[in-house]
Amino acid sequence: MRNQNKPINLFEIIAETNRRNIIDLLRTRPRSVGELVESSQLSQPGVSKHLRILREAGLVMISKDSQKHIYHLRAEPLVEIDNWLEPYRQVWSNRLDALEQFLDEEE
Repeated sequence: MRNQNKPINLFEIIAETNRRNIIDLLRTRPRSVGELVESSQLSQPGVSKHLRILREAGLVMISKDSQKHIYHLRAEPLVEIDNWLEPYRQVWSNRLDALEQFLDEEE
């Protein structure tokens, strides 16, 4: 169980491959635990463990459909990561612009 006094670090949470795969699956549509198990290489307890961590981080929310728990992606917490990546996007954009200019001059 997660230490309740430790702040959530989204980078640590999404660094784990299985959690990223679950996020990718939920990006396309909400899914039940059973569907996530079928689409992954994980057992039901493994998927449930990762879903609990994602839920605690605010990355997924649950709704009920009869007896099934349906998991939905909540993209809002990913804004923190998007904001962190923004300066790096600018670096790559500048480099790609310079490459384009160089290639144009070579023609």
